[in-house]
Amino acid sequence: MRERPYPPKSVPGLIAAAGLCATLAIPYPAIADETKPEIGRTLSGNYLAGRHAQAQRDLSRAADFLGAALDKAPSSPDLIRRTFVLMVAEGRVKEAGPLASKLVQMGNKVPMAPLTLAIIDIRNGRFVEADKRLGDLPATGLVGFVAPVLRAWCLAGQNKSRKAMKILKAPVDHDAKRVLHTMHAALISELLGNNEDAEKFYTSIHNGQTELSLRMAQLLGALYERTGRKDKAQALYEKYLGQNPGSQLLDGALKRLKSGGGPTLKTFSISEGAAEVLFGIASSLRQKNGQQTALMLGRLALYLKPEFPVMQILLGDVLETANRLEPALELYQSIRRNSAFSWPARLRVAVLLGRLNRHEDAIRHLDAMAGDQPEDPGPLINMGDILRGQERFEEAVEAYDRAFERIRTLKPHHWTLLYARGIALERSKQWPRAEADFLSALKFKPDQPYVLNYLGYSWIDKGLYLDRAQAMIGKAANLRPNDGYVIDSLGWGHYKLGKYKKAVLELERAVELRPQDPVINDHLGDAYWRVGRRREARFQWNRSLSLDPEEKLIGEITRKLKSGLESGGSENSAKAKKNRDDG
Repeated sequence: MRERPYPPKSVPGLIAAAGLCATLAIPYPAIADETKPEIGRTLSGNYLAGRHAQAQRDLSRAADFLGAALDKAPSSPDLIRRTFVLMVAEGRVKEAGPLASKLVQMGNKVPMAPLTLAIIDIRNGRFVEADKRLGDLPATGLVGFVAPVLRAWCLAGQNKSRKAMKILKAPVDHDAKRVLHTMHAALISELLGNNEDAEKFYTSIHNGQTELSLRMAQLLGALYERTGRKDKAQALYEKYLGQNPGSQLLDGALKRLKSGGGPTLKTFSISEGAAEVLFGIASSLRQKNGQQTALMLGRLALYLKPEFPVMQILLGDVLETANRLEPALELYQSIRRNSAFSWPARLRVAVLLGRLNRHEDAIRHLDAMAGDQPEDPGPLINMGDILRGQERFEEAVEAYDRAFERIRTLKPHHWTLLYARGIALERSKQWPRAEADFLSALKFKPDQPYVLNYLGYSWIDKGLYLDRAQAMIGKAANLRPNDGYVIDSLGWGHYKLGKYKKAVLELERAVELRPQDPVINDHLGDAYWRVGRRREARFQWNRSLSLDPEEKLIGEITRKLKSGLESGGSENSAKAKKNRDDG
């Protein structure tokens, strides 16, 4: 039987990067965006190689090639600009610095250039110079958001706290600016020891949130801990966990509170505060798919604060989205084990190892994680997903079984795990257990279209509960009218019930939605044969053979091409006879 679509991977313990990143930052309103290769000997060769590498999203090689080209044409503004952007995007900020200076001297209007120079100044404690650069930037566009807040940190670094707070308290005409300014007014107030003011600023942001963000829970909770109000910190952490069941990102904080330890988040330094500014902007751009700018700002943030787990997670997600898996893997692996983000980062490492076809490495990695946290089902669920994706279904069942042993009470969000194990059980020919899992998943999610479809299709394929199965698939089709697999199931249900004309209509639609699926094409061939359209049936069967079907299906189609479908066929049940004329 062809496999139905896999379940979404929103299972306990697995935090998908995009979903995680959505919880990391203060939810600022959206901001609009404005190995060593062998270097060639010629300007044109290096330039073309660099552009090709850039088109292939191999930015590291692109930066090397364009850097070599720049050595041969050091005054080319376009080449300087391209190389500068790539150097920043690759985190090679020291190499980007001289290029930024050239762009500024040339009067080239690349706002990221003076911003990069200001960041380098901040990293080196040159707050006066950084403040001047930032003050000269335009008040519009992206730099209009970031420059004033960075200036406030530079002024704080010069012991000019009143001027800093004046910038942050000034009226603004954009919600994103207001939230950003308020956030950093709180952080600078903490730096100055004005905890009451800091709390007021944090609370004003918190009160404006429909849901508590992770970053706000961390920052405000740490302030409560530092000021001896551990009960308020605990209540805040528990509020976040109540809104985000299954999250482990505050487990460390709660354990620390119970053991009497102090907060791990300390008051920010000037460089760290500036890094937090860049993180806030990058997270907003990431939500609006401003990938390139988010990547550059993220690299600058890590230049200011190399150990910045929340930024490393966000940047890893940006790289994953760009299918740059090796650099993303390196970022996740660089997060220290004592960080609250270590565990989700390690889960992402396993996912990336799987995507890189390093499946055995991924399984060993997850097995080690399962040993590190004997009560956490997450690594075992991930292991089951990887094994299932490799069609190692019996091993996947074993991994899922071990995960279930760690779950004390099944809750509604566990429907995905029941569905995943049900698929693995069905594919490993353990139907009674698979059926039980699908039915249990439907108790939690009675209208879940993929579960309805998979169970309904399985029943029909086995000749069981045909009317009930067809009703379930019909419900799934109403919920997912453009899903080719679901429509195929609907058509195949009609076929099994002997309603061949209806089957043809639905299966034709399924082929339009999923033209490259060999099973759907085969099903349509069978339906054509039953309504007397023999030539079209053979065409569909031949097409199915061209689409790399499974070995078992190849044999079945070959027999059908030789002798057609036997009269009546295996599906010629009493139910089919009764319903044939209805079609």
